[in-house]
Amino acid sequence: MAINSGKPILVTEVCLRDGSHVVAHQFTVDQVRNVTRALEDAGMHYIEVSHGDGLGGSTIQYGKSLVDEMSLIEAAVDECENAKVAVLLIPGIGTINELKQASDLGARLVRVATHATEANVSAQHINKARELGMESLGFLMMAHSVPVEKLVEQAKLMESYGAEAVYVTDSAGALLPHEVRERIKALRNSLDIEVGFHAHNNLSVAVANTLVAIEEGATRIDGSVRCLGAGAGNTQTEVLIAALDRMNINLGIDLYKMMDLAEDIVGPLIPGSQEIRKGSLVLGYAGVYSSFLLHAERAGARFGVDPRDILIELGKMKAVGGQEDMILDVAAEIAKRDKVRV
Repeated sequence: MAINSGKPILVTEVCLRDGSHVVAHQFTVDQVRNVTRALEDAGMHYIEVSHGDGLGGSTIQYGKSLVDEMSLIEAAVDECENAKVAVLLIPGIGTINELKQASDLGARLVRVATHATEANVSAQHINKARELGMESLGFLMMAHSVPVEKLVEQAKLMESYGAEAVYVTDSAGALLPHEVRERIKALRNSLDIEVGFHAHNNLSVAVANTLVAIEEGATRIDGSVRCLGAGAGNTQTEVLIAALDRMNINLGIDLYKMMDLAEDIVGPLIPGSQEIRKGSLVLGYAGVYSSFLLHAERAGARFGVDPRDILIELGKMKAVGGQEDMILDVAAEIAKRDKVRV
């Protein structure tokens, strides 16, 4: 049971969705089957499978998938007996039609994700998911970027639309433990539904932040095996499970099996180590959407500018997910400015 809550803690493994960013959305059917099978065997509760930017994300702007995500979702569902397959949907990228396709293939949970000030665009998607018989949860991204009172206001909107839980989503990996505590506590005190937490590890506090969230009563928790996710990755699932075990919180997920699949199955899929490097560190420092990193690095190489300068500028502009096209504009402007200085 979660601390300060009578509900059980349920974990969603996101390595096959958030981790899609790391592999440039090149997951194959066999890879998804192998990872899902091992997670199912370990007792994982939910396994999220989608393009990194959610249903419908396979575009030139966000990155083309090697394999259609519906084929990946179908493969994951086929490997699950007890675990449930989840999907992410960002209104404006994913559509009701894609949500229905995922549901028809056997996806049983959707997180409807909006910027922390734009919950109003989630109403029809949350409603439709409930009609389809799916668990329908709200996902307030870039939660560091708005006052706590605003986050509560937006979470209440999602609750009014039928969301069964609302996540504090630290998309930039910018929140510190005391800021997580403040946000989770505020939502727990203001909502009659469950509260969730999704972290990124750009400031090396993802596990600590997640433990704080659980202490304050968050019951819907995200993790990613081997930190496989955008930026420096997410809360490392196998580490979180070990830490919770030390706290005498048993999630029914086999720690040794999680360690083994992290090492033997997920590890070989990772093109480079998921350590905190200068780019991912700047994401957390500047408060920038974690999936912007690879786009900024490519733009920096194209225009001959430091990707960190691009990210810092995007942070000042308070750019949000969906504004990836701005990255090239910012890079070009910095290159022009630097040329003038010379």
